[in-house]
Amino acid sequence: MTTLRIAQIVQHLAPGGIETMVLDLQKKASAPEQVHIISLEGTFEKASAHWPRIKNTPRLHFLKKPPGLSLKAVKQLADLLKQLNISVVHTHHVGPLLYGGLAAKLAGCQHVHTEHDAWHLANPKRRLLVGACFHLLRPRVAADAKLVAQNIRQHIPLFTPSVILNGIDTELFCPGDQSQARELLALPKDKQIIGCAGRFTAVKSQHLLIEALAALPEAAHLALAGGGELEQDLRHQVQQANLEDRVHFVGVVEHMPDFYRAIDLFCMTSQREGLPLSPLEAQACERAALLTDVGGCLEAVDPESGLLVPYGDAQALQQALNTLLQTGLTSEARASARQFVLKNGDLQRMIHQYEQLYQGSTL
Repeated sequence: MTTLRIAQIVQHLAPGGIETMVLDLQKKASAPEQVHIISLEGTFEKASAHWPRIKNTPRLHFLKKPPGLSLKAVKQLADLLKQLNISVVHTHHVGPLLYGGLAAKLAGCQHVHTEHDAWHLANPKRRLLVGACFHLLRPRVAADAKLVAQNIRQHIPLFTPSVILNGIDTELFCPGDQSQARELLALPKDKQIIGCAGRFTAVKSQHLLIEALAALPEAAHLALAGGGELEQDLRHQVQQANLEDRVHFVGVVEHMPDFYRAIDLFCMTSQREGLPLSPLEAQACERAALLTDVGGCLEAVDPESGLLVPYGDAQALQQALNTLLQTGLTSEARASARQFVLKNGDLQRMIHQYEQLYQGSTL
């Protein structure tokens, strides 16, 4: 197999599923030294201050693109691709699809694109933009979930993507000592802890989980990992509901396996998703998962140990949490959760499939 120089292009580098995936695609690649990561926005100083993991990540490049459309950024990106002698550009999401696709044309690079969400294709303007990019720039497109692929075929006729399910590092995300993990994160050792990891944004809807906690027994606590623009709103909600003693904001956790080991149950109440990484990480650490039934979440939950609930159904969420706080904590359920990820969500399988796509193979 020919060794190629790859450029992974994202909008920005901040703690999140897509960004974590890109870091993994570099770190665990067959030839990591041939993989560069390019962020259209931001600077290394600001990004590393918010995400310590990238401080020691090699081959990072920041274009410092200003808000809005910037033709200068396309030229800047094309020049960087030529300078790095990039063979294949791999873009993630709409902005990088446009800028990376145009720059790849100018630099003479092959172009691979991953579509992580399909909900935005219901928007006519987004659908027109993405469809135009697909048909004019002709990237080799991968969908990160079967549902995402179905939506692409539905909204962008005559275009059939490959399906490459997201994967996580099951050697890094593995079972460990819960008591030690709780001590590291200053979490109580004698409570049942529901955990959620993700940016504090409207789409992630952590407020629904806080509302559900109020209806659960007092022995149930909630740990929220992450940060974002809605953090103060969520803290105010917790204060108004008199839940300060039961909700723990642990911030951006540098070593996420510690977070998953510390909790008893993982729950994510998102309004929209592609195929999320965090429930795969939690299940690999032997934690059952409860997700809202949106996007590709069905493909991210072990049917033997986890559950799905409709988005916004408060009663269904409360009942499912009560159920899993009993059934999801057994050794059988925990083992089943990890086996599901080993079978369906392994990082090395994902990387191998992408490397085949880089080489021009049809999946």
